[in-house]
Amino acid sequence: MNAASLTGMTALSVGKDIRLNSAEELEATLRHIGATRYHSLHPFHKLLHGGKLNKGQVQAWALNRYYYQSTIPIKDAVVISRFRDRATRLEWRHRIEDHDGDVGSEGGIERWLKLTEGLGLDTAYVESTEGILPATRFAVEAYVHYCREKSPLEAIASSLTELFAPNLHEERISGMLEHYDFVNPDIMSYFKRRLAQAPRDAGFALDYVKAHATTPEQRAQVCNALIFKTNVLWVQLDALQHAYVEGHIPPGAFVPKAS
Repeated sequence: MNAASLTGMTALSVGKDIRLNSAEELEATLRHIGATRYHSLHPFHKLLHGGKLNKGQVQAWALNRYYYQSTIPIKDAVVISRFRDRATRLEWRHRIEDHDGDVGSEGGIERWLKLTEGLGLDTAYVESTEGILPATRFAVEAYVHYCREKSPLEAIASSLTELFAPNLHEERISGMLEHYDFVNPDIMSYFKRRLAQAPRDAGFALDYVKAHATTPEQRAQVCNALIFKTNVLWVQLDALQHAYVEGHIPPGAFVPKAS
């Protein structure tokens, strides 16, 4: 499968004419989707990692992203509920613990709150999600709905953006530490931890879809699930760009303090 054969891809799907005849073609197409649609390519991320945002704009990003991070274990609980197979449930369960933590152990949500606190945001306000953008809420809730209503195969496939996350995390850690004097290594612990977690999770999900998507139609569903998830991530950055870079903050949303 080469890029030339994927020219019929739309914002919704890989297109009606594509036919993936093997697990290898499926993986090649998934990696093409990540290379062309992952939100690392969004202009807002270029500004964030390049030190082009002010503190209030970085706060707005962290505040809105908290809603996504705090919803991931809910999404994963939905995914688990789709499977009668105990082995799959056991494998997926650690994802909830990764984010929620466990008794005596810190999870990803707590690490994200260290980031927002370190950026000067009130934790109660962050956890209330009262100040997030409407588009953030709609996109994240659409993701949960997708995992509940689509097939279990598509629910797992939608997580495959994790294939491309480690490079983004490395870029974020180095870029933000270099460019922002209000960022320090302690508050970036979420991303450091995900450098190990994301490849493990992505490896399982990729192996799963390659083994269980056994027809061209199912392989197309897997690819379309990944396209959907890239859209979920991309539109959140669209909303941040529109509100906090272009200056169109919707009523009631977080307004950064004047620096």
